[in-house]
Parts: sequence; C-alpha cells; structure tokens
Amino acid sequence: MVTSTYQVQGMTCGHCVSAVSAEVGALEGVSDVKVDLPSGQVTVTSEAPLATDAVRAAVDEAGYELVGS
Repeated sequence: MVTSTYQVQGMTCGHCVSAVSAEVGALEGVSDVKVDLPSGQVTVTSEAPLATDAVRAAVDEAGYELVGS
C-alpha cells in the first residue's frame, strides 16, 4: 500500500470534502481517502503510486484545484 498526500485549494465545507473524496476514491486502486478541510490536505491510500495527472483530473472533476506537483 502507498500513502500520498496532496494539497487541494477551494474546499470550504462538508460537501466539498464529500465531492473530493468521491472523485479521488473512484480512481483505480484507491482504498482510502481522508480529507482534512482546515488544511486542505487530502491523504490517499492506494495499491500502487497514483499518477499525479489522474489525481489532478479527479480533483478538477469535483470542482477544486490540486496545488503544486
């Protein structure tokens, strides 16, 4: 298992957390997603390292922005 942490910009409420969790959680191989709303950090546990572009696309689909990377 691999754990990666990403910084997401624009999340302000519980709905934001749900949207990001659902989109990132739908990526192939993802087993767990934890979102810390105050810090904007999203911690993802997956079977193998995820492509940053895939995570960025999932976050974009939820309506938010992946910062950096």
